[in-house]
Amino acid sequence: MKKYVDVIVPLPVAGQYTYSVPADLEDKVKAGCRIVVPFGSKKFYTAIVTSVHQNAPETYETKDLVEVLDTSPVLLKRQYDFWKWLADYYLCTLGDVYKAALPSGMKLESETLVVSNPEFEADKPLPEKEQRILDLLSDDSEQCITQLEKASGIKNLLPVIKSLLEKEAIRVKEELKRSYKPRVEVRVRLTEGMQAEEIVHRLFDTLARAPKQLALLMKYIELSGWSGEKKNPKEVSRKALLDATGATNSVFNGLVEKHIFETYTFEIGRLSEGPVETVGLNPLSMAQQRAYTEILAHFHQKNVCLLHGVTASGKTEIYIHLIQQAIQAGKQVLYLLPEIALTTQITERLRRVFGNRLGIYHSKFPDAERVEIWRKQLTDQDYDVILGVRSSVFLPFRRLGLVIVDEEHENTYKQQEPAPRYHARNAAIMLASMFGAKTLLGTATPSIETYYNAVNGKYGWVQLTERHQQIQLPHIEVVDIKELARKKRMTAQFSPLLLQKIREALDKKEQVILFQNRRGFAPMIECRTCGWVPKCKNCDVSLTYHKGLNQLTCHYCGYTYQVPKSCPACGGVELMNRGFGTEKIEDDIKLIFPEARVARMDLDTTRTRTAYERIIADFEEGKTDILIGTQMVSKGLDFDRVSVVGILNADSMLNYPDFRSYERAFQLMAQVAGRAGRKNKQGLVVLQTKSPDLSLIHQVVANDYNGLYQTQIDERRLFKYPPFYRLIYVYLKHRKEGVLEQAADLMAGYLRNGLGDRVLGPDRPPVSRIQTLFIRKIVVKIEQQASMSKVREYLQQVQRAIIEDERFRSLLVYYDVDPM
Repeated sequence: MKKYVDVIVPLPVAGQYTYSVPADLEDKVKAGCRIVVPFGSKKFYTAIVTSVHQNAPETYETKDLVEVLDTSPVLLKRQYDFWKWLADYYLCTLGDVYKAALPSGMKLESETLVVSNPEFEADKPLPEKEQRILDLLSDDSEQCITQLEKASGIKNLLPVIKSLLEKEAIRVKEELKRSYKPRVEVRVRLTEGMQAEEIVHRLFDTLARAPKQLALLMKYIELSGWSGEKKNPKEVSRKALLDATGATNSVFNGLVEKHIFETYTFEIGRLSEGPVETVGLNPLSMAQQRAYTEILAHFHQKNVCLLHGVTASGKTEIYIHLIQQAIQAGKQVLYLLPEIALTTQITERLRRVFGNRLGIYHSKFPDAERVEIWRKQLTDQDYDVILGVRSSVFLPFRRLGLVIVDEEHENTYKQQEPAPRYHARNAAIMLASMFGAKTLLGTATPSIETYYNAVNGKYGWVQLTERHQQIQLPHIEVVDIKELARKKRMTAQFSPLLLQKIREALDKKEQVILFQNRRGFAPMIECRTCGWVPKCKNCDVSLTYHKGLNQLTCHYCGYTYQVPKSCPACGGVELMNRGFGTEKIEDDIKLIFPEARVARMDLDTTRTRTAYERIIADFEEGKTDILIGTQMVSKGLDFDRVSVVGILNADSMLNYPDFRSYERAFQLMAQVAGRAGRKNKQGLVVLQTKSPDLSLIHQVVANDYNGLYQTQIDERRLFKYPPFYRLIYVYLKHRKEGVLEQAADLMAGYLRNGLGDRVLGPDRPPVSRIQTLFIRKIVVKIEQQASMSKVREYLQQVQRAIIEDERFRSLLVYYDVDPM
């Protein structure tokens, strides 16, 4: 019987594809393994087998798979179930999930290779660009398009390639590129004939005339601990041997030519191996111990528990004890954090306790390291603890017992682009339940939905109300900057009180954090004469001015522009900066406090993993006095010497057209405030705002989360928002606004037919064009009691009907379930 396989390809296509298995590969193919399949006319992709069977598909002719890449599965049964749940719940395809889940090195795909045709003779001179490509191919006859683009400096190469193909000057060859290469080192051993002790002693005499070679041989014997009786000496790398003797390659090669040494390659991992000094657990304080016992008690009845502890109450210490307990029971732990910046700080604490049983997984790691962690998770030497950001939920686990979601309220747990638009907290709860594992959600400022589930008994609920070692919560001083600005008493963005407090802190050698939720130098430039503001040509937003780079940048599509010398509208030369970002604050602070050492932490200064680590390490070691940052500085970082925190403009967080803006503003301000005052001293927070009478500001000052929750929950019940209703946003995007309007109206009509007044819109979102695509948004509100599976089925039907319509060929339609 001929065998067939169903596979997932890493493309956003619905459904799975069936391929036939050539006879010589029948024994090798298993569910969960990766195979290479042809797709379309010329492309090859790495697909994952979901089942092996003998039923030929009736509607189409199958193609043969090309190659089997794995001897054992890389996708485990429970992972596959989790993928299916994600695709179903977040209304995307399995291909989307596969693309997001696996590191790039495990998803090989074609890169078109171009080969020169030696028989080609031109009958007339070729255009300059085409000739340039042929010259490059004469040096190296086979190159991929990306290489040629780089070498030739021609931006859009495809038309040139197409023209050369038509003239038959070149051919195209498809080849799989393997981006993941294992790391290897060259090692040395004595050849077969040199294994006996008397032969080696004789060698010492023959090599007396070559003292350098003799020294190298002696060193090898010392390093490997070789003796004639000992059958397996220690492994010695060529590099270590040459470093130890200072010998040159030619001396070494002499010994190889005499058939004394032979070399071989050995695969070494990129992950840190070898023993790490570990220490025991710190004892818990009374309050922590009580919380720890309560959590364990809740876990007997409920699968999810919320640990609601004020900032600096020592939640991490409780996590460490829970992890230890899970490992002793033979289970694995997944510890999720919202930000890469946090993993660098917490890694140290966990590594001290768990050593090499801890694996770290996040996107700033080189892809090859992520591949190795994935592979290690499939072996018997897998990690007991994985610490990572949202993508870690995709890693293979076999004995998951506990999931910790730290700072569970953070919106960075939600994936925005591309699909699957999953929320790592909700996905982690689901993943844990598939293993029968427990989930702990920890935060000082819970999301309204989580708090609602805790108050109503769906989750266990444990409170930690005092800071560790009885440190007081910071004192918050509210400053009315509207009044001060009217009286012209502000210096740049700083109130007199804030400047005085920064000066006092610097005099006492203490540290300051200044928070402004906007990067760049100025959010916009404006012409003083006519009010013209530079806008992005691809998106409906004004451009942000970055002084360090001296350019204007669009924070939506990343496009950069030159700063104009004069106003293109009226020719005026008075262009003013409006508003202020972190870069501007850094400039101003350096002018006011020239002696202070200032650092900035935002998206622009932390492009790499090492940049994060450096900024945080410098601040921890006291090499920086003032740290200026965006919401990155609010995440649970612990610094001992911070005595003053300045929130420069609380209002910029409140004026978002979003039902969560108050909840978010409270969380951000409470988290930033929590960075102040550690080690036996009350910190100070200076909160600058133009609306000091807002109830939200009073709630932040009093750290009154409950007050915020009560006002928010009443509002949400009234206006049909989560946690009482489920939200699904429908996004439609198209280059032509007219076509988009038509599609959006049609789709809203279809949705209303099935869902009635649960459908709102279509509307223009606040930014209604991004990357040259116009956008429309439809909101669907589903009450908690409704059957979600029926709703999902209906939504997918409508999506198919719209996409299959001839008029809407290049329309993008996608759903964002539980949007943030």
